[in-house]
Amino acid sequence: MWQQGPIDDPIRKQMSLRFVTGRPVSAITTQFLEWCCTRLQAQNKTSWLLIWDNASFHVSKMVRTWIREHNSLVKAEGKGVRILPLFLPTKSPWLNPIEPKWVHAKRNVVEHDGLLTAKQLAARVCAYFGCSYEPHLVLSEKVS
Repeated sequence: MWQQGPIDDPIRKQMSLRFVTGRPVSAITTQFLEWCCTRLQAQNKTSWLLIWDNASFHVSKMVRTWIREHNSLVKAEGKGVRILPLFLPTKSPWLNPIEPKWVHAKRNVVEHDGLLTAKQLAARVCAYFGCSYEPHLVLSEKVS
């Protein structure tokens, strides 16, 4: 599983990707959000309009609480990236701007006559989107 992060370069439309070991649960999602905010802050961004579908790990109480607390901390400290989540209507993939990108990527990445290893798949996906490979997000044993 992978999740798309913020676009680094609006001219080239380069994406940041993170792969996930295991299922993308709420604890992984908050790690992903933290990673995205760190990257955006390094680019001197102060806010992030996050367009999401209604996957359970996007709308969970844990994730909503994390975003609320993160935004409060950004406001109190006067630095960081504020997250403005926008949830798409349920069962409306045509409104999600990432869906066509996944379709085209799949056509260009998969091996039609055999299976790819996880490493091969990650390398091909990163090459297709022109992004660097980042270590997988994983749950710590304490959380799982």
